[in-house]
Amino acid sequence: MRVPIPVFRPWLLLSLMLFASQVLAQSVPVPQTMIPAPPQLAATSWILMDADSGRVLAEHDADERLPPASLTKLMTAYLVERELDRGNIQPDDTVPVSEQAWRTGGSKMFIEVDTLVSVADLLKGIIVVSGNDASVAVAEYLAGGERPFADMMNQHASRLGMHNTNFVNATGLPDENHYSSARDLALLSEHIINDYPAHYATYAQKEFTYADITQPNRNRLLWRDPSVDGLKTGWTEEAGYCLVASAERDEMRLISVVMGTSSEEARAQETQKLLSYGFRYYETLRLYDQGAVLTSPRVWGGEKNELRVGVDEDVHMTVPRSRNEELGARLDIRADLTAPVAAGEEVGTLQVMLGEEVVGEQPLVALESIAEGGLFKRLFDQVQRFFSNLYDEWFG
Repeated sequence: MRVPIPVFRPWLLLSLMLFASQVLAQSVPVPQTMIPAPPQLAATSWILMDADSGRVLAEHDADERLPPASLTKLMTAYLVERELDRGNIQPDDTVPVSEQAWRTGGSKMFIEVDTLVSVADLLKGIIVVSGNDASVAVAEYLAGGERPFADMMNQHASRLGMHNTNFVNATGLPDENHYSSARDLALLSEHIINDYPAHYATYAQKEFTYADITQPNRNRLLWRDPSVDGLKTGWTEEAGYCLVASAERDEMRLISVVMGTSSEEARAQETQKLLSYGFRYYETLRLYDQGAVLTSPRVWGGEKNELRVGVDEDVHMTVPRSRNEELGARLDIRADLTAPVAAGEEVGTLQVMLGEEVVGEQPLVALESIAEGGLFKRLFDQVQRFFSNLYDEWFG
């Protein structure tokens, strides 16, 4: 039996074939768009990823552990944004500047010892002008010191799935035990963009003035490409010139990480190559909205006979341009659903197909709770289910 999936974008054709015990997918060969190989960059490691679907479009040694330099401050800023979002700190809270923070070498926001600086200014100092002094100040404010703050950073790196990352400081100053990877930094950037969007505009700020000192953002692409709105540069002799960038065009957002280039100009040019490749040859489609009802399977022994099933987050898919007509979806629903069923309970899997290839999976969840029915209802459903299964056995 062929059952149409609700379509939430009129130009997107999706269909499913749903069976009680198995799911079959049917596809028709369609001429494929030719996609060239990704560009090869003059860099040590790189990755290009879609920010919504998470699909990686290009990569080279993306899991190699490398010194991240000031890209470290992406995690420092992320933890400040997390505390702001949770209400544990406020933007106008004032932070005392210690001698330790004031003396920290490298790039500076130029905060003065024994002064008070707002959290909002320190966050801009970290993101826009890469202030090592500002990073140490917030580390001391949030965790009592840079070492315990690094422990916090590592705990959140583990939570986010950053498996090739270890932090020992909040700044990115060189240490042999301080490392990350292009993939991990792309994943962190994805969370910065999607978890705390209210703070993301700071990453596009081109300059920041503090204590009558104006400093520019070192991300040259903010001036060259209006679609670029973040995220962070980094440099040390050990790391080379690095750049994590994000850009949005036509409702598609890409994240690129380029590590180990030879100059500021090289990191900008190599990043532009990656972004241009992704936008030219791929598109990201929003297939389903969070909470959309995709199907309503039979539930046995409940107060209601049908359960509304869908996804608990928006579903995006990144595909080669002009191939969206090859997209299909199939639902695998748990057989013999029996009440009680709790809202949010996983009851199956949504698979998104591109031709015959599975290109994405998403849990299907109950969008409502169904309580157990009364004794008569449960007995009636048992009899009905017996004959239904018998019919399927004979004629299915």
